Formats: sequence, structure tokens, C-alpha cells
Amino acid sequence: MMSPVRNRSSRPTFILLGFSEYPELQVPLFLLFLSFYTVTVVGNVGMIVIIKINPQFHTIMYFFLSQLSFIDFCFSSVVTPKLLENLVVEDRTISFTGCIMQFSFACIFGVAETFMLTAMAYDRFVAICNPLLYAVTMSQKLCTLLVVGSYMWGIVCSLILTYFLLSLSYHDSSIINNFICDHSVIGSVSCSDPYISQMLCFIIAVFNETSSLIILTSYALISITVMKMTSATGRRKTFSTCTSHLTAITIFHGTILLLYCAPNATTSWVIVKVASVFYTVVIPMLNPLIYSLRNKDVKEAFRKFVFTKSHCRVT
Repeated sequence: MMSPVRNRSSRPTFILLGFSEYPELQVPLFLLFLSFYTVTVVGNVGMIVIIKINPQFHTIMYFFLSQLSFIDFCFSSVVTPKLLENLVVEDRTISFTGCIMQFSFACIFGVAETFMLTAMAYDRFVAICNPLLYAVTMSQKLCTLLVVGSYMWGIVCSLILTYFLLSLSYHDSSIINNFICDHSVIGSVSCSDPYISQMLCFIIAVFNETSSLIILTSYALISITVMKMTSATGRRKTFSTCTSHLTAITIFHGTILLLYCAPNATTSWVIVKVASVFYTVVIPMLNPLIYSLRNKDVKEAFRKFVFTKSHCRVT
């Protein structure tokens, strides 16, 4: 029988089961997730570079988009390398420090993405519903505050939740039935009562999800404004600029709701793992694809960028 120890006086280790119950899928899953991560890195870094080097993209909308790409790149990089490692090695252990660090950084970037999407929705609301006041309302100072505030609130949430996880006691070795050190799974392997930590996580998650109300309100007002437009061409153009953002928001918040509203985490590990994969691996890959494939300017800039680089290599 494992003896409980205090994590502050020793170094417990965790074993991430991941997808080890499907040994025949280890190699296919490794190749799948590796391809996802490659697209994530290329897509998000490429988006940042294209926005940086093209003066036409030096606008507030693309400023937020470049920050979203940075967050997605960091978020995926916190989780995916360890996931890939555990798919090809038999030793699936992770140190307590490593597990806590992974959760802390994932929390920062997860929360930051939530509010970055909210800031982008507010930007679209002002641009469409109050175009004459857009330059005044969406000042550089406000945009900087929105971005910095998103990161800072992510750090605050991470510090609070990490502190209470560190206050718990753990066994010398514990098995985590997931591929990621999520707050719920870390708390579930604690040998002390995680009630306060779990309640804090729930309260913070609910508070953060209320940002979706701002998004819904923004797009409700945008829809009303667009429907009042007399030009059908104007309506289509306006809707097209919002479709990408709405798609990204729907996927992101839909996955979070599925992840936190699983009927019973102890009997629904498949649902939790699939939702976790979507949240940490798939969404960071989809966002740059969604914004680039639905944006003619971005596609054209990317084509020119690739053509220029290829031409330079040839010459």
C-alpha cells in the first residue's frame, strides 16, 4: 500500500496513462498528433510572421490575431511534446514539479485565450456597430490593456490554483488517467481533501466562461446592425469578416463546456481525454487554418511569402 507524503517535503511522481490502454494505436496516434503539432507550429508562427512583415496587417484586428496565434503556439507546446513522448516510450512518469509546471502554464494560456477571443469580439462589435468611433474607442492604449489584462488574469488564475494544489498531500507515486496534468486529475490523486481547490477551480472556470456572454451580446448586436444594412453585398462582406471568429469561438467554448460538463469524470475518461485532445492539440491547429482559409488577404500574403522564399532559394 502506498504511503501518503507531503509534496512539500518530498518529490512524488505521477504516471500519465494517456492512451496506453490502446497499445495498437500508439504509433498511429503519435503520427497523427505529430502532424497536428507540426501544422500548429507552422500555422501559428507563420501567421505571426506574415502579420509582422506586412504593413497591411498592422491593424487592431490582426494585432489581436497575432496574439491569439502566439497563445495557441505556446499552449500546444506546453502539452503536446510530453504527449508525443509518452506515445513512444514505456516510462510515462512525470515529476511532481513537471506536472505542476505543465498545469500552471496551460492554465495561463488557456485563460488568456478565453479573454483574447472576448477582446476580438468586442473589436468586431465596435468596428461594425460604431465605425465612426472605432479609431477613438479601440485606441492603442486600450488594445494593449486588453492583451496585457488577458495574460495577467491568466497568471493570477494559475497562481491561485497552483498554490492550492501545492497545499495538498500526495502519494509517492500516483497514476493519472489522462495525458495532461489537468487541475481535476491532479486533485483526484491527492491523499488529502481537494474540496477547496476544486471549488476554486469551478468558480474561476464559471467566471471565465461568463466572457462568452460578452461575445454573445456583441454578436447579437452585430447581427442586428448587419440586418439593417440595405446592401446585400455589404451584409455578406460583414458576415464574412465575423464567420472565422465565430467558428473559432464556437469550437473553443463548446469544447470547454464538454470538458467541464462531463457527467462523471470517473466513468467518462474517454470523453474527458477526447475533449482534452481537442482543447489542447486540435484547437491550436485549427485557429490559424480557420483565419487563413477564410481570409483572402491572408491567403494572398502567405502565397507571396512562400513564393518569395522559394524564389530566393532558387536564385
